[in-house]
Amino acid sequence: MPTSNAVTVEALSSASFEPFGWVLGKTDPLKKDAVGFRSPASDFWHEHFFDPGTGGNTEVLWVEYRDNNPLVSKLEVHHLTQQAVVPLTKEIVQVLCLSNANQTPDLSTLRAYRLSPGVGICMRPGVWHATRADNATCLMLTRGSTTEDLIDHLVNRQPAKESAILEIPQVRLIQAV
Repeated sequence: MPTSNAVTVEALSSASFEPFGWVLGKTDPLKKDAVGFRSPASDFWHEHFFDPGTGGNTEVLWVEYRDNNPLVSKLEVHHLTQQAVVPLTKEIVQVLCLSNANQTPDLSTLRAYRLSPGVGICMRPGVWHATRADNATCLMLTRGSTTEDLIDHLVNRQPAKESAILEIPQVRLIQAV
């Protein structure tokens, strides 16, 4: 973790995000070797094969993020599935860190990225994360059973099996100029 207990929000790049997963919505989608199609009416291209984990079903969620607090004191992780987040209406900040050998947050890897509408990310299983935004609607791909498990934990206080939420020493997000 940064020694000042603060992390600067970075511009998103495929190279710096690679330890956490994949950037979705790259600027040059139809490179010479890309699988896709371009015409005057529309373009489409392969971006990523989403993996919900063994026995999992992919779920499409709409998520409204309303927490814009620059202080982060909790992180969430999903053990079995990738999770993709694509902001649709407003920018979001995605805070991430890798898991250590004990499967808890390795705060020395903590990073924060600014995601503009239409450019998203897909996190690997085991990546700890939090999202900050001011009323931003996002499309999310996740595992259906992970959503059910998380709701049961948050609403009914049942132990989570596919996810975890942990308190961390408070970190302040600093917006780059």
